[in-house]
Amino acid sequence: MRRLRACLGAAAAVGLAAAGTTALVAGSASGATSALSNRWYAAAPYLMPLDNDPPDPAAIMDATGLKAFQLAFVLAPNGGGCSPTWGGTAAVSSDTAVQSVVNTIRAKGGDVSVSIGGYGGTKLGQVCSDAAATAAAYQQVITKYGLHAIDFDLEEPEYENTAAIKNEIGAAKILQQNNPGLYVSVTTAGTADGTGWFGKQMLLEAKAQGFTPNNFSIMPFDGGFNGAASQTGALTNFNQILQSTFGWDQATAYAHEGFSGMNGRSDTGEFFTQTDFQTVLDYATSHNMDRFTFWSLNRDRQCTPADNGGRTSGTCSSVAQSSWDFAKYSVKFAGATPPSSTPTPTPTPTPPGTGCKPAWSSTAVYTVGNEVSYNNHNWKAKWWTQNETPVASDWGVWQDEGAC
Repeated sequence: MRRLRACLGAAAAVGLAAAGTTALVAGSASGATSALSNRWYAAAPYLMPLDNDPPDPAAIMDATGLKAFQLAFVLAPNGGGCSPTWGGTAAVSSDTAVQSVVNTIRAKGGDVSVSIGGYGGTKLGQVCSDAAATAAAYQQVITKYGLHAIDFDLEEPEYENTAAIKNEIGAAKILQQNNPGLYVSVTTAGTADGTGWFGKQMLLEAKAQGFTPNNFSIMPFDGGFNGAASQTGALTNFNQILQSTFGWDQATAYAHEGFSGMNGRSDTGEFFTQTDFQTVLDYATSHNMDRFTFWSLNRDRQCTPADNGGRTSGTCSSVAQSSWDFAKYSVKFAGATPPSSTPTPTPTPTPPGTGCKPAWSSTAVYTVGNEVSYNNHNWKAKWWTQNETPVASDWGVWQDEGAC
């Protein structure tokens, strides 16, 4: 479940070649370069190229040595139809903005994967008539950008729709067959037990269709997680689910398993620091896992001091960091060495009770702009009030200023 993803078309339908016919990916007009090693696609962090204050990928590459980016997200058109768009609004067929980002990355020797789905928005699997039609829509994306990798991000609300998941898994299988060498990842929600009921149903659908991607990745955040130990525990449990579902031994399951984290403060107020990323990275490499990625590069920079620890942002991490600290863990997973830089101290999130305004009093009179603390949050009065308990409400007197 990736939050804060502003999910960024209508293209003419392109018939997909019959199963077994190779799609001429490298022959597209995208200026595609030779494929990177699969390890780079497995390490590619998510980047929103059209929203959330997109950072300059060239600057990230120069600062970290990163070569691969996971561009997000391809969806169905907001107005309906079975054609690929960026975020439901920008048709892939006529896109030049994302193509420019792709060209910038490739000019520096890098490459991209494209992620379809994500949290929110209408997915192509929900609206296309069947797996073949869904695959035809995604083939347009592969051909347009000359892709060597693609990510199926199957989560709420789509993964609760049995027919949609059948279409997505079927499409993934068709694309895998029709684009030899295509790196395919499937990403879904994580829980303490590995993944939830809908994630397990998705795995069963893949088994029923005889589909095996390069990896199934879970997102162990926004579910009551608390640092790296809870995440590695979820990865261990997910490995057991993969074993029992597909009949794999432990090593084979790890070879088809991936991790997709969230850097900094999650949507539910969990904190994942650089130290947590290193711990999970060590777990992933020591168990020979296939994938290590995170959401997102748009967030891989420090917020203003006032925001650090207080709220979750789509454009910064809410923990103390230097820009692109978290991207360097992806570089390490790919097997490269990031450029030397001054280490950033491990951030310590502000604990409850620190930095709080004076406690709210039921007998005090507050006027516009007065600040108080209540229930480990700071609050600001919008107008005159007395004996109105601070609660989050668009129409209430109190404005929530975040945890303290």
